[in-house]
Amino acid sequence: MASHQAPHVPFGHSDDATREFFQHSSAKRVNTDASVAAALKAQYPDLQLVIVPSWGIDLLSYASAGHASFTSIDQAGSDLPTSLIWKVYVAPGRRIDGSPGSLAQNVLFAKFLYKWRGAEFILYVVDGRDGTEPYPAVRNNYILTTDTAKADALVIAAGQWSNELNEEVWVWDRGMWQKSAELYQSILKASWDAVILDEGMKKAIITDHQSFFDSRDTYGRLRVPWKRGLIYHGPPGNGKTISIKAMMHTLYSRKEPVPALYVRSFSSFGGPEFGISQIFAKARQFAPCYLVFEDLDSLVTDSVRSYFLNEIDGLQSNDGIFIVGSTNHLERLDPGISKRPSRFDRKYYFPDPDLDQRIAYCRFWQRKLAENKDIEFPDKLCKAIAGITDGFSFAYIQEAFVAALIAIARGSDEAWARWVAAEDEAADDWVRVAGPEDDENLDGLVLWTEIKKQVAILREGMEEKGAY
Repeated sequence: MASHQAPHVPFGHSDDATREFFQHSSAKRVNTDASVAAALKAQYPDLQLVIVPSWGIDLLSYASAGHASFTSIDQAGSDLPTSLIWKVYVAPGRRIDGSPGSLAQNVLFAKFLYKWRGAEFILYVVDGRDGTEPYPAVRNNYILTTDTAKADALVIAAGQWSNELNEEVWVWDRGMWQKSAELYQSILKASWDAVILDEGMKKAIITDHQSFFDSRDTYGRLRVPWKRGLIYHGPPGNGKTISIKAMMHTLYSRKEPVPALYVRSFSSFGGPEFGISQIFAKARQFAPCYLVFEDLDSLVTDSVRSYFLNEIDGLQSNDGIFIVGSTNHLERLDPGISKRPSRFDRKYYFPDPDLDQRIAYCRFWQRKLAENKDIEFPDKLCKAIAGITDGFSFAYIQEAFVAALIAIARGSDEAWARWVAAEDEAADDWVRVAGPEDDENLDGLVLWTEIKKQVAILREGMEEKGAY
Protein backbone atom coordinates (compact mmCIF):
# COMPACT_ATOMS: atom_id res chain seq x y z
CA MET A 1 0.00 0.00 0.00
CA ALA A 2 1.38 3.44 -0.94
CA SER A 3 2.14 5.73 1.98
CA HIS A 4 -0.33 8.36 0.81
CA GLN A 5 -3.24 5.94 0.84
CA ALA A 6 -5.48 5.40 3.84
CA PRO A 7 -4.82 2.25 5.84
CA HIS A 8 -7.56 -0.31 5.33
CA VAL A 9 -10.20 0.06 8.05
CA PRO A 10 -12.17 -3.14 8.72
CA PHE A 11 -15.58 -1.59 9.34
CA GLY A 12 -17.57 -4.79 9.25
CA HIS A 13 -16.43 -6.56 12.40
CA SER A 14 -15.92 -5.83 16.05
CA ASP A 15 -13.03 -3.51 16.92
CA ASP A 16 -10.69 -5.46 19.24
CA ALA A 17 -9.02 -2.31 20.61
CA THR A 18 -12.38 -0.79 21.49
CA ARG A 19 -13.48 -3.99 23.20
CA GLU A 20 -10.20 -4.19 25.10
CA PHE A 21 -10.43 -0.59 26.32
CA PHE A 22 -13.98 -0.83 27.61
CA GLN A 23 -13.59 -4.29 29.11
CA HIS A 24 -10.27 -3.43 30.71
CA SER A 25 -11.55 -0.08 32.02
CA SER A 26 -14.60 -1.67 33.62
CA ALA A 27 -12.42 -4.06 35.61
CA LYS A 28 -9.32 -3.59 37.72
CA ARG A 29 -6.90 -1.59 35.57
CA VAL A 30 -3.22 -2.44 35.67
CA ASN A 31 -1.77 -1.01 32.45
CA THR A 32 -4.29 0.21 29.91
CA ASP A 33 -1.56 1.45 27.59
CA ALA A 34 -0.01 -2.01 27.23
CA SER A 35 -3.38 -3.67 26.80
CA VAL A 36 -4.52 -1.28 24.06
CA ALA A 37 -1.18 -1.51 22.25
CA ALA A 38 -1.35 -5.30 22.22
CA ALA A 39 -4.96 -5.25 20.97
CA LEU A 40 -4.09 -2.82 18.16
CA LYS A 41 -1.13 -4.92 17.01
CA ALA A 42 -3.38 -7.96 16.91
CA GLN A 43 -6.17 -6.10 15.08
CA TYR A 44 -3.91 -4.39 12.50
CA PRO A 45 -1.05 -6.87 11.85
CA ASP A 46 -0.13 -5.21 8.53
CA LEU A 47 0.21 -1.69 9.97
CA GLN A 48 2.92 -0.06 12.06
CA LEU A 49 1.97 1.34 15.46
CA VAL A 50 3.41 4.66 16.68
CA ILE A 51 2.46 5.66 20.24
CA VAL A 52 2.76 9.31 21.20
CA PRO A 53 1.79 10.71 24.62
CA SER A 54 -0.58 13.64 24.17
CA TRP A 55 1.26 15.70 26.80
CA GLY A 56 2.82 18.46 24.70
CA ILE A 57 1.53 17.01 21.41
CA ASP A 58 -2.18 17.46 20.79
CA LEU A 59 -2.94 16.03 17.36
CA LEU A 60 -6.63 16.95 17.49
CA SER A 61 -5.92 20.60 18.38
CA TYR A 62 -3.24 20.70 15.69
CA ALA A 63 -5.83 19.59 13.14
CA SER A 64 -8.48 21.95 14.50
CA ALA A 65 -6.06 24.83 13.93
CA GLY A 66 -6.17 24.02 10.23
CA HIS A 67 -2.99 21.99 9.83
CA ALA A 68 -4.69 18.61 9.35
CA SER A 69 -8.16 17.06 9.38
CA PHE A 70 -9.88 14.20 11.13
CA THR A 71 -13.23 12.41 11.00
CA SER A 72 -14.69 9.95 13.46
CA ILE A 73 -14.76 6.31 12.40
CA ASP A 74 -17.98 4.51 13.26
CA GLN A 75 -17.54 0.91 14.30
CA ALA A 76 -20.47 -0.71 12.53
CA GLY A 77 -21.77 -3.93 13.99
CA SER A 78 -20.03 -3.48 17.34
CA ASP A 79 -22.00 -3.94 20.54
CA LEU A 80 -19.80 -1.32 22.25
CA PRO A 81 -19.97 2.49 22.16
CA THR A 82 -18.24 4.16 19.22
CA SER A 83 -16.33 6.51 21.51
CA LEU A 84 -16.17 7.95 25.00
CA ILE A 85 -16.05 11.75 24.78
CA TRP A 86 -17.09 14.12 27.55
CA LYS A 87 -18.59 17.48 26.77
CA VAL A 88 -17.18 19.96 29.25
CA TYR A 89 -18.61 23.39 29.99
CA VAL A 90 -15.91 26.07 29.96
CA ALA A 91 -16.89 29.13 31.97
CA PRO A 92 -16.10 32.51 30.39
CA GLY A 93 -12.82 34.06 31.40
CA ARG A 94 -14.61 37.34 32.07
CA ARG A 95 -18.27 37.32 33.07
CA ILE A 96 -18.37 41.07 32.48
CA ASP A 97 -17.98 40.48 28.72
CA GLY A 98 -21.40 38.80 28.63
CA SER A 99 -20.18 35.50 27.18
CA PRO A 100 -22.27 32.46 28.14
CA GLY A 101 -19.18 30.26 28.09
CA SER A 102 -18.55 27.43 25.67
CA LEU A 103 -18.39 23.66 25.32
CA ALA A 104 -15.17 21.70 24.95
CA GLN A 105 -14.57 18.02 24.36
CA ASN A 106 -12.56 15.80 26.67
CA VAL A 107 -11.67 12.70 24.67
CA LEU A 108 -11.24 9.56 26.75
CA PHE A 109 -11.51 7.12 23.87
CA ALA A 110 -12.13 7.74 20.18
CA LYS A 111 -11.09 6.48 16.75
CA PHE A 112 -10.43 8.78 13.79
CA LEU A 113 -9.32 8.83 10.18
CA TYR A 114 -6.58 11.47 10.31
CA LYS A 115 -5.27 13.24 7.18
CA TRP A 116 -2.10 15.31 7.00
CA ARG A 117 -0.10 16.47 3.95
CA GLY A 118 -1.52 13.81 1.68
CA ALA A 119 -1.01 10.97 4.14
CA GLU A 120 -3.78 9.16 6.00
CA PHE A 121 -3.61 7.44 9.35
CA ILE A 122 -5.88 5.60 11.75
CA LEU A 123 -5.70 7.49 15.04
CA TYR A 124 -6.89 6.27 18.40
CA VAL A 125 -6.91 8.73 21.30
CA VAL A 126 -7.07 6.83 24.57
CA ASP A 127 -7.03 7.86 28.23
CA GLY A 128 -4.82 5.16 29.71
CA ARG A 129 -4.69 6.42 33.31
CA ASP A 130 -4.77 3.51 35.74
CA GLY A 131 -6.17 3.95 39.23
CA THR A 132 -8.06 6.83 40.79
CA GLU A 133 -5.25 9.37 41.21
CA PRO A 134 -5.03 12.28 38.75
CA TYR A 135 -1.29 11.72 38.23
CA PRO A 136 0.40 10.56 36.21
CA ALA A 137 -1.67 11.66 33.22
CA VAL A 138 -1.50 8.99 30.51
CA ARG A 139 -3.42 9.99 27.40
CA ASN A 140 -1.86 8.61 24.28
CA ASN A 141 -2.20 8.98 20.54
CA TYR A 142 -2.01 5.55 18.84
CA ILE A 143 -1.11 6.15 15.19
CA LEU A 144 -1.53 3.25 12.77
CA THR A 145 0.27 3.73 9.49
CA THR A 146 1.98 2.04 6.57
CA ASP A 147 4.81 4.59 6.73
CA THR A 148 6.38 5.33 10.12
CA ALA A 149 8.50 8.11 8.58
CA LYS A 150 5.28 9.98 7.72
CA ALA A 151 3.98 9.43 11.24
CA ASP A 152 7.25 10.67 12.73
CA ALA A 153 7.10 13.80 10.55
CA LEU A 154 3.53 14.43 11.74
CA VAL A 155 4.59 14.12 15.38
CA ILE A 156 7.48 16.56 14.88
CA ALA A 157 5.24 19.11 13.11
CA ALA A 158 2.46 18.82 15.71
CA GLY A 159 4.97 18.98 18.56
CA GLN A 160 6.61 22.07 17.13
CA TRP A 161 3.21 23.76 16.75
CA SER A 162 2.17 22.80 20.28
CA ASN A 163 5.29 24.45 21.70
CA GLU A 164 5.04 27.69 19.74
CA LEU A 165 3.67 30.87 21.24
CA ASN A 166 1.00 32.47 19.07
CA GLU A 167 0.25 35.81 20.73
CA GLU A 168 0.58 34.10 24.11
CA VAL A 169 2.80 34.05 27.18
CA TRP A 170 4.05 30.95 28.94
CA VAL A 171 2.75 30.93 32.54
CA TRP A 172 3.84 28.40 35.17
CA ASP A 173 0.84 27.89 37.44
CA ARG A 174 -0.60 24.95 39.37
CA GLY A 175 2.28 22.69 38.49
CA MET A 176 2.37 23.08 34.70
CA TRP A 177 3.18 25.42 31.85
CA GLN A 178 0.14 27.00 30.28
CA LYS A 179 -0.24 29.43 27.39
CA SER A 180 -2.02 32.65 28.34
CA ALA A 181 -3.47 34.79 25.56
CA GLU A 182 -5.11 37.00 28.19
CA LEU A 183 -1.78 37.98 29.77
CA TYR A 184 -0.38 38.65 26.29
CA GLN A 185 -3.24 41.07 25.55
CA SER A 186 -2.63 42.77 28.90
CA ILE A 187 1.04 43.18 27.99
CA LEU A 188 0.15 44.82 24.68
CA LYS A 189 -1.73 47.50 26.63
CA ALA A 190 1.31 48.28 28.80
CA SER A 191 3.41 51.22 27.67
CA TRP A 192 6.45 52.99 29.01
CA ASP A 193 4.45 56.21 28.63
CA ALA A 194 2.32 55.05 31.56
CA VAL A 195 5.37 54.30 33.73
CA ILE A 196 6.29 57.29 35.88
CA LEU A 197 9.92 56.83 36.93
CA ASP A 198 13.05 58.87 37.15
CA GLU A 199 13.93 59.29 33.48
CA GLY A 200 17.52 58.20 34.03
CA MET A 201 16.39 55.01 35.73
CA LYS A 202 13.78 54.27 33.07
CA LYS A 203 16.36 54.72 30.32
CA ALA A 204 18.84 52.51 32.20
CA ILE A 205 16.28 49.69 32.57
CA ILE A 206 15.32 49.76 28.90
CA THR A 207 18.94 49.93 27.76
CA ASP A 208 19.92 47.13 30.14
CA HIS A 209 17.45 44.78 28.49
CA GLN A 210 17.89 45.84 24.88
CA SER A 211 21.69 45.75 25.02
CA PHE A 212 21.64 42.26 26.50
CA PHE A 213 19.60 40.77 23.67
CA ASP A 214 21.72 42.69 21.14
CA SER A 215 25.03 41.46 22.56
CA ARG A 216 25.18 37.72 22.16
CA ASP A 217 28.32 37.93 20.00
CA THR A 218 29.96 40.33 22.45
CA TYR A 219 29.38 37.93 25.36
CA GLY A 220 30.82 35.15 23.22
CA ARG A 221 33.99 37.11 22.36
CA LEU A 222 34.49 37.89 26.04
CA ARG A 223 33.89 34.21 26.88
CA VAL A 224 31.40 35.01 29.61
CA PRO A 225 27.97 33.38 30.00
CA TRP A 226 25.27 35.21 28.05
CA LYS A 227 22.85 35.59 30.94
CA ARG A 228 21.68 38.38 33.19
CA GLY A 229 19.49 38.95 36.24
CA LEU A 230 17.84 42.03 37.77
CA ILE A 231 15.86 42.65 40.93
CA TYR A 232 13.16 45.33 41.15
CA HIS A 233 12.54 46.24 44.78
CA GLY A 234 10.79 48.87 46.84
CA PRO A 235 7.46 49.57 48.53
CA PRO A 236 4.37 48.19 46.78
CA GLY A 237 2.45 50.16 44.19
CA ASN A 238 5.30 52.09 42.60
CA GLY A 239 5.65 50.62 39.14
CA LYS A 240 7.52 47.32 39.41
CA THR A 241 4.80 45.23 37.76
CA ILE A 242 3.88 47.77 35.08
CA SER A 243 7.59 48.15 34.26
CA ILE A 244 7.86 44.38 33.77
CA LYS A 245 4.79 44.40 31.52
CA ALA A 246 6.07 47.38 29.54
CA MET A 247 9.39 45.61 29.05
CA MET A 248 7.60 42.45 27.90
CA HIS A 249 5.79 44.62 25.33
CA THR A 250 9.10 46.12 24.22
CA LEU A 251 10.72 42.71 23.84
CA TYR A 252 7.76 41.29 21.91
CA SER A 253 8.05 44.28 19.56
CA ARG A 254 11.65 43.56 18.58
CA LYS A 255 12.48 42.44 15.05
CA GLU A 256 13.07 39.00 16.55
CA PRO A 257 10.53 38.89 19.39
CA VAL A 258 11.75 37.68 22.76
CA PRO A 259 9.25 35.29 24.40
CA ALA A 260 8.24 35.86 28.03
CA LEU A 261 7.86 33.17 30.69
CA TYR A 262 5.97 34.22 33.82
CA VAL A 263 6.20 32.25 37.08
CA ARG A 264 3.37 32.48 39.60
CA SER A 265 4.57 29.78 41.99
CA PHE A 266 6.97 26.85 42.26
CA SER A 267 4.22 24.36 43.06
CA SER A 268 4.00 21.10 41.12
CA PHE A 269 2.75 17.57 41.70
CA GLY A 270 6.41 16.53 42.12
CA GLY A 271 7.10 19.21 44.72
CA PRO A 272 8.59 22.72 44.40
CA GLU A 273 12.06 21.47 43.43
CA PHE A 274 10.59 19.60 40.47
CA GLY A 275 8.66 22.77 39.61
CA ILE A 276 11.87 24.82 39.61
CA SER A 277 13.59 22.27 37.36
CA GLN A 278 10.69 22.38 34.88
CA ILE A 279 10.67 26.19 34.91
CA PHE A 280 14.35 26.47 34.00
CA ALA A 281 14.10 23.62 31.51
CA LYS A 282 11.42 25.56 29.62
CA ALA A 283 13.47 28.77 29.82
CA ARG A 284 16.50 26.99 28.35
CA GLN A 285 14.30 25.55 25.61
CA PHE A 286 12.97 29.00 24.64
CA ALA A 287 16.18 30.99 25.12
CA PRO A 288 16.75 33.78 24.32
CA CYS A 289 13.83 34.59 26.59
CA TYR A 290 12.63 36.77 29.46
CA LEU A 291 11.99 34.83 32.69
CA VAL A 292 9.89 36.69 35.28
CA PHE A 293 9.58 35.88 38.99
CA GLU A 294 7.17 38.21 40.79
CA ASP A 295 7.27 38.41 44.60
CA LEU A 296 10.63 36.68 44.67
CA ASP A 297 10.80 36.72 48.47
CA SER A 298 7.68 34.56 48.75
CA LEU A 299 8.80 32.15 46.02
CA VAL A 300 12.36 31.40 47.19
CA THR A 301 11.83 29.98 50.67
CA ASP A 302 14.52 28.35 52.80
CA SER A 303 13.43 24.89 51.68
CA VAL A 304 14.11 25.53 47.97
CA ARG A 305 16.75 28.26 48.08
CA SER A 306 19.79 26.08 47.38
CA TYR A 307 18.02 24.27 44.54
CA PHE A 308 16.91 27.58 43.01
CA LEU A 309 20.45 29.02 43.21
CA ASN A 310 21.88 25.88 41.63
CA GLU A 311 19.51 26.23 38.67
CA ILE A 312 20.58 29.86 38.22
CA ASP A 313 24.34 29.33 38.20
CA GLY A 314 24.95 25.60 38.45
CA LEU A 315 26.36 23.28 35.81
CA GLN A 316 23.52 23.81 33.32
CA SER A 317 23.92 26.55 30.74
CA ASN A 318 21.50 29.46 31.01
CA ASP A 319 22.73 31.29 27.92
CA GLY A 320 20.14 33.69 26.55
CA ILE A 321 18.04 33.83 29.72
CA PHE A 322 17.31 37.27 31.16
CA ILE A 323 15.82 36.86 34.65
CA VAL A 324 13.94 39.60 36.45
CA GLY A 325 12.61 39.22 39.97
CA SER A 326 10.51 41.68 41.92
CA THR A 327 10.04 42.04 45.66
CA ASN A 328 8.53 44.46 48.14
CA HIS A 329 10.90 43.15 50.82
CA LEU A 330 14.50 42.98 49.68
CA GLU A 331 15.62 42.38 53.25
CA ARG A 332 13.82 39.03 53.28
CA LEU A 333 15.90 37.66 50.41
CA ASP A 334 18.93 35.52 51.15
CA PRO A 335 22.19 37.45 50.59
CA GLY A 336 23.15 34.78 48.06
CA ILE A 337 20.32 36.16 45.91
CA SER A 338 20.26 39.85 46.75
CA LYS A 339 23.97 40.60 47.07
CA ARG A 340 25.86 38.26 44.78
CA PRO A 341 26.38 39.29 41.13
CA SER A 342 26.15 36.60 38.44
CA ARG A 343 22.82 35.53 39.91
CA PHE A 344 21.04 38.88 40.03
CA ASP A 345 23.56 41.36 38.70
CA ARG A 346 21.83 44.65 39.47
CA LYS A 347 19.07 45.99 41.67
CA TYR A 348 16.67 48.81 40.77
CA TYR A 349 14.89 50.59 43.60
CA PHE A 350 11.32 51.79 43.02
CA PRO A 351 10.66 54.33 45.82
CA ASP A 352 7.50 56.21 46.65
CA PRO A 353 7.29 59.03 44.10
CA ASP A 354 8.76 62.45 44.87
CA LEU A 355 6.90 65.70 44.18
CA ASP A 356 7.94 65.93 40.53
CA GLN A 357 6.92 62.33 39.88
CA ARG A 358 3.59 62.86 41.59
CA ILE A 359 3.00 65.92 39.41
CA ALA A 360 3.90 63.85 36.32
CA TYR A 361 1.46 61.16 37.41
CA CYS A 362 -1.31 63.73 37.85
CA ARG A 363 -0.59 65.00 34.36
CA PHE A 364 -0.98 61.41 33.15
CA TRP A 365 -4.50 61.46 34.62
CA GLN A 366 -5.08 64.92 33.17
CA ARG A 367 -4.41 63.51 29.69
CA LYS A 368 -6.70 60.54 30.36
CA LEU A 369 -9.53 62.89 31.33
CA ALA A 370 -8.91 65.44 28.58
CA GLU A 371 -11.94 64.35 26.54
CA ASN A 372 -14.28 64.29 29.55
CA LYS A 373 -16.11 67.61 29.31
CA ASP A 374 -17.70 67.15 32.73
CA ILE A 375 -14.36 67.27 34.58
CA GLU A 376 -12.32 70.46 34.68
CA PHE A 377 -8.65 69.67 35.23
CA PRO A 378 -6.39 72.74 34.89
CA ASP A 379 -2.59 72.47 35.11
CA LYS A 380 -2.46 74.02 38.57
CA LEU A 381 -4.55 71.14 39.94
CA CYS A 382 -1.72 68.68 39.16
CA LYS A 383 0.65 70.46 41.53
CA ALA A 384 -2.05 70.85 44.17
CA ILE A 385 -2.90 67.13 44.19
CA ALA A 386 0.78 66.21 44.21
CA GLY A 387 1.24 68.49 47.20
CA ILE A 388 -1.30 66.67 49.38
CA THR A 389 -0.17 63.14 48.46
CA ASP A 390 3.30 63.17 50.00
CA GLY A 391 4.20 59.63 51.10
CA PHE A 392 1.67 58.06 48.72
CA SER A 393 2.64 55.35 46.26
CA PHE A 394 1.41 55.55 42.69
CA ALA A 395 -1.17 52.92 43.58
CA TYR A 396 -2.54 55.09 46.40
CA ILE A 397 -2.71 58.16 44.16
CA GLN A 398 -4.50 56.10 41.53
CA GLU A 399 -7.02 54.96 44.13
CA ALA A 400 -7.63 58.60 45.11
CA PHE A 401 -8.37 59.49 41.49
CA VAL A 402 -10.60 56.48 40.85
CA ALA A 403 -12.59 56.92 44.08
CA ALA A 404 -13.02 60.65 43.44
CA LEU A 405 -14.21 60.14 39.87
CA ILE A 406 -16.67 57.44 40.94
CA ALA A 407 -18.00 59.73 43.68
CA ILE A 408 -18.43 62.55 41.16
CA ALA A 409 -20.24 60.30 38.68
CA ARG A 410 -22.44 58.79 41.37
CA GLY A 411 -23.38 62.03 43.07
CA SER A 412 -23.60 64.52 40.22
CA ASP A 413 -27.40 64.65 40.05
CA GLU A 414 -27.86 64.79 43.81
CA ALA A 415 -25.11 67.36 44.16
CA TRP A 416 -26.74 69.60 41.56
CA ALA A 417 -30.02 69.59 43.45
CA ARG A 418 -28.30 70.38 46.74
CA TRP A 419 -26.33 73.26 45.28
CA VAL A 420 -29.34 74.82 43.51
CA ALA A 421 -31.35 74.75 46.74
CA ALA A 422 -28.51 76.31 48.74
CA GLU A 423 -27.72 79.96 49.17
CA ASP A 424 -26.74 82.04 46.16
CA GLU A 425 -23.07 82.15 46.99
CA ALA A 426 -22.84 78.38 47.17
CA ALA A 427 -24.81 78.07 43.95
CA ASP A 428 -22.42 80.47 42.28
CA ASP A 429 -19.53 78.26 43.38
CA TRP A 430 -21.22 75.28 41.73
CA VAL A 431 -21.62 77.21 38.47
CA ARG A 432 -17.93 78.12 38.57
CA VAL A 433 -16.99 74.44 38.52
CA ALA A 434 -17.80 74.26 34.82
CA GLY A 435 -16.62 77.78 34.01
CA PRO A 436 -13.34 77.85 32.06
CA GLU A 437 -12.86 81.52 32.86
CA ASP A 438 -12.23 80.77 36.56
CA ASP A 439 -8.55 79.96 36.87
CA GLU A 440 -7.92 81.02 40.44
CA ASN A 441 -10.19 79.22 42.87
CA LEU A 442 -9.32 75.53 43.27
CA ASP A 443 -12.14 75.11 45.76
CA GLY A 444 -14.52 75.64 42.88
CA LEU A 445 -13.28 72.50 41.16
CA VAL A 446 -15.35 69.44 41.98
CA LEU A 447 -12.42 67.09 41.23
CA TRP A 448 -10.24 68.93 43.75
CA THR A 449 -12.98 68.75 46.40
CA GLU A 450 -13.43 65.00 45.95
CA ILE A 451 -9.71 64.26 45.68
CA LYS A 452 -9.11 65.96 49.05
CA LYS A 453 -11.80 63.81 50.66
CA GLN A 454 -10.36 60.60 49.26
CA VAL A 455 -6.78 61.50 50.16
CA ALA A 456 -7.85 62.15 53.76
CA ILE A 457 -9.59 58.76 53.92
CA LEU A 458 -6.60 56.95 52.43
CA ARG A 459 -4.11 58.71 54.70
CA GLU A 460 -6.14 57.73 57.75
CA GLY A 461 -6.06 54.11 56.62
CA MET A 462 -2.31 54.28 56.01
CA GLU A 463 -1.71 55.61 59.52
CA GLU A 464 -3.85 52.86 61.04
CA LYS A 465 -1.81 50.21 59.19
CA GLY A 466 1.47 51.85 60.15
CA ALA A 467 2.36 52.61 56.57
CA TYR A 468 4.57 55.50 57.68
